[in-house]
Amino acid sequence: MVKILHFADAHIDLANFGRQDPQTNLPLRVLDFLHSLDEIVETAIEERVELVLFAGDAYKDRNPAPTFQREWGRRIMRLSRAQIPTLLVVGNHDMSPALGRAHALEAFETLEVPYVRVVDQPMLLRPEDLGGVPLQVIALPWLSRSRLIAHLSLSPAEVRKIDEAVDQRLRVLLEEWLQTLDPTLPTVLTAHATVQGARYGAERSWMLGNDLVLSLDLLRDARLDYVALGHIHLAQDLNAGSHPPIVYPGSIERVDFSEARDEKFFVIAAVERGNTEVCWRKLTKIRPFFDLYCRIEDPATAMQKVFDVLPPPERLRNAIVRLVVEYPADHGMGIDEPALRRWMAEAFEFHLVRRPLYPGRARLPDHLPITHLGPKDLLKLYLQATHNRPEEIEALLSLAEEVFSAEPEGEG
Repeated sequence: MVKILHFADAHIDLANFGRQDPQTNLPLRVLDFLHSLDEIVETAIEERVELVLFAGDAYKDRNPAPTFQREWGRRIMRLSRAQIPTLLVVGNHDMSPALGRAHALEAFETLEVPYVRVVDQPMLLRPEDLGGVPLQVIALPWLSRSRLIAHLSLSPAEVRKIDEAVDQRLRVLLEEWLQTLDPTLPTVLTAHATVQGARYGAERSWMLGNDLVLSLDLLRDARLDYVALGHIHLAQDLNAGSHPPIVYPGSIERVDFSEARDEKFFVIAAVERGNTEVCWRKLTKIRPFFDLYCRIEDPATAMQKVFDVLPPPERLRNAIVRLVVEYPADHGMGIDEPALRRWMAEAFEFHLVRRPLYPGRARLPDHLPITHLGPKDLLKLYLQATHNRPEEIEALLSLAEEVFSAEPEGEG
């Protein structure tokens, strides 16, 4: 049995809320992510895991500030000094789109940091590559769509062909590797990728983009004993109750309000040939988020309606709170904002979103018959008429584009 700690999607510099810490001069939200990372590192050291496997995306983008690189490096060096083999898989937010440019994790490889191995291209790692850990690891870093399009000589419009071509190439590559494995040793596959059937978290609209999607059946191979994934922020096992576990541990902190109800985890996996036990470890220092909504019909009872949806002030202590209030535009707001801010006095941050509702219906452009508009144009008119926010409309249209462009099953 090999004891592995698996985590992913740290995004430690994702400071989209809050203020600076006066002692460290770091954004307090960055400290939230670092507290979770500290909890993960401390668990690895205290429980003497045999391998730490990070499945990609250390930062929010490919050019992290030196300060954030320092903070990430400090945590990884703790693992190195503890002589715990650590595998860092390069994710899409770690990798530069330009050929030949260094990725965000390259320093560990360049400096040959003891016990730390960086994976920036598909590879098969054996015990001698993992500090003697009796394990075999098939590692797949982020597969760049643009590079694959160029490599396979395909048009960017041929989305389905790209996915099929990549899936076929991966099947051939994995089969070649699987046939060379030592059948007495457990095998782990790790990838920073989107897998068919995965449920998305908040990152669907702002992080994932037009992803390649790996087939789920590609990973349900009985010769694999654990599949350690990264890239999707919602914790889940895509093969629950069956072997091998196919696990997204999720991100290590809440990213925005669409993750307000999501718990955050890392995973300790006891892996052996033909049998793996997965232990979900809930991160204990996650900052609470509250995403609240109130619709007002009568201005005379506006504040009573608002207070009815608010948690008590003690539950809001140190929380990030958003309150969306919808109201008829011709009735006026009727909201006592100072009273709300007094209620939220102990919250870490409070956002009041006013959303006036205007009566009306979707109207076609003058002199343009409906037959001249495509599905995306009609959907956009509908979303605008139903008072969605511009960023929501953009995200929904992006998802719709994937649906519209998908080729129906059974058609060649």
